[in-house]
Amino acid sequence: MFSKKDIIQIHSHNIPIKTVLSQIKRFESGFPFINLQAPATIGNGIIKLSSLEIKELVDLYDKSIIKGIKVSKFVPASGAASRMFNSLFEARLRLKKGESEEEILKGEVINTFFSQLKKFAFYEDLKKMHKDLPEQLSLETILDDILLPEKLGYGILPKGLIAFHKYPEKARIPFEEHCVEGALYAKNADNSVPIHFTVSHNHIENFKNQIQKIRDNFGKSLNADFRITLSEQMPCTDTIAATTDNKPFRNSDGSMLFRPGGHGSLLNNLNNPDSDIVFIKNIDNVAPDHLKADIIKYNKVLAGLLLKTQKEIFRFQAISDNKNYKEVDNLFITEASEFLNNTLKIQIPENFSKKETYEYIKKIINRPIRVCGMVINEDEPGGGPFWTLNKFKEKSLQIVELSQIDIKNPRQKEILSGASHFNPVDLVCSFKNYKGVKYNLQDFRDNNTGFISIKFQDGIEIKVQELPGLWNGSMSEWNTLFVEIPLNTFSPVKTFLDLLRKEHQPKD
Repeated sequence: MFSKKDIIQIHSHNIPIKTVLSQIKRFESGFPFINLQAPATIGNGIIKLSSLEIKELVDLYDKSIIKGIKVSKFVPASGAASRMFNSLFEARLRLKKGESEEEILKGEVINTFFSQLKKFAFYEDLKKMHKDLPEQLSLETILDDILLPEKLGYGILPKGLIAFHKYPEKARIPFEEHCVEGALYAKNADNSVPIHFTVSHNHIENFKNQIQKIRDNFGKSLNADFRITLSEQMPCTDTIAATTDNKPFRNSDGSMLFRPGGHGSLLNNLNNPDSDIVFIKNIDNVAPDHLKADIIKYNKVLAGLLLKTQKEIFRFQAISDNKNYKEVDNLFITEASEFLNNTLKIQIPENFSKKETYEYIKKIINRPIRVCGMVINEDEPGGGPFWTLNKFKEKSLQIVELSQIDIKNPRQKEILSGASHFNPVDLVCSFKNYKGVKYNLQDFRDNNTGFISIKFQDGIEIKVQELPGLWNGSMSEWNTLFVEIPLNTFSPVKTFLDLLRKEHQPKD
């Protein structure tokens, strides 16, 4: 299948040839759908905490920071903002084709954009570019100012560098907001705030240019020693693209097309932070300062619950690490079994012998841990919490994307319709065992949970493949807790009009 030139190209990505062959085979076979068993709901997979429990978990986290646990934050930030501005690109194209401004402004989206221009945080940047006020300019000029690379360049920039929020001193970009957030809940006892952003190669210099500004603007006022690091998606996680008949797609020069493998490719990057616990959050889910209080509190809640759970897991790890199944007493088996059942919601098969039970317990407690916030679903797109049947024929809690569900199956569609919550990607994780040794996160990924979708390359339809999602299949075999958190902790920006929501506007 591959020429000598192809093999050189594959090696340049540092991808084993057998991996590329398996990806091509996967285009032929497809990925199996997730086997939903039931939606995770309050009392059945999702924990609802009392006000007393919330206070206790926040206190536990704060005291643990004082005692010296190491925390950090991880933010996938390579997502482009181009999709945010699709409607503006379309309006600009229509103007270039000769449609009148008056006709285009009849559309609700463009009319809202133009009539409420002053409310956008990038309004001040537009003002600096002309003598006239932006609203006095033509629609075409404003669209060019926002989208073109030689102007604001929002048509090509990543979301992390787009002005989201207005403040009296200056507008803030999500890159800054995440750092401010980090200083308020992910600060270590020595005042260090380690935050790792994954960014695209094309914009890494733009992000680097912001780092010193963040230290200068927020370091002193927040008493924070920002330790900001950046990484790119590794070429070895790229996936090959295919034609519609499942052959390697080739560019005009005969080379094969490799594409980034989606956010699941970041599993390697996630292995980098050397912390006891890591907060994970999407780049576009930020709020201005006056709405950060609950975000701070509930991130501490999630972290406190992780630490509480981790303490028990570490106790069981230490015992099982020093005693074999003949040496452990029945109390260990009973307590560990109850912990798995009551806390991790994992049942040990009833017909297991003592040895099998011991080995099963040891396998389960030696896994990474994640505590995931869940919000009430108000028709937001994205993954949700479900009980699923995994490859070991065990029921487990998983975050499942719509594309993983066979909605043509009446039973699966019925389970989907019963979902009550949504995953906002507020996760707190632990990657170490009781000795402080990090797990290899690749060992806990379910390779059967990738995605295949249709894209266009040079006007030609192609099939592309994404690796198991970072908080989906890449964490399939992690110990998982789902916790309800308030809806006001979730304020994503998917289109530019989301910036007009009250969650992204200055305080009245």
